[in-house]
Amino acid sequence: MNREESYKLLKENLFNNNLLKHCLAVEAIMRGLAKRLGGDSEIWGITGLLHDIDYEKTKDDPLKHSLVGAEILKDMGFSDEMAEAVKTHNEAHAIQPEGLMAKSLFACDPMSGLIVAATLVLPSKSIKELTAENVLNRFKEKAFARGANREIISKCQELLGLSLEEFTKISLEAMQGISGELEL
Repeated sequence: MNREESYKLLKENLFNNNLLKHCLAVEAIMRGLAKRLGGDSEIWGITGLLHDIDYEKTKDDPLKHSLVGAEILKDMGFSDEMAEAVKTHNEAHAIQPEGLMAKSLFACDPMSGLIVAATLVLPSKSIKELTAENVLNRFKEKAFARGANREIISKCQELLGLSLEEFTKISLEAMQGISGELEL
């Protein structure tokens, strides 16, 4: 399934506009990480795009989230690697991600939320004006964007071999590249 077909599939399963934008942000970061880490940017991007495909179906039972998504991907013929990355991105399961793509998805999911939150507190609310330094300063504020799990984000060195600064820069630049789609 190509990117266009994958996006259509996502829109058949998710109806919340902010959730769709989150999936687009994660897709962009995954593509950026694939380029930096030597992954297949198409496969990594589609995995990021579809990572929350089951969110609206499982929102009342967080322990089912990502397990259902992985099954949807398997049933649609996506690779085991993609399904496993989707399955392990939900920290509620405490399943350690295996493989660079799964580790990347695990780390970039909360990073996308931190970047969106850091953008929305700017007077302009424009991601183009956000800097990696702004994001890193917000990262240090425990009360800011509590849903963006700092513990997971900070594992970028261990999981990906990237410093927090480099991971932040790659993530921010990827999201800035699709600012129009993100409406930021």
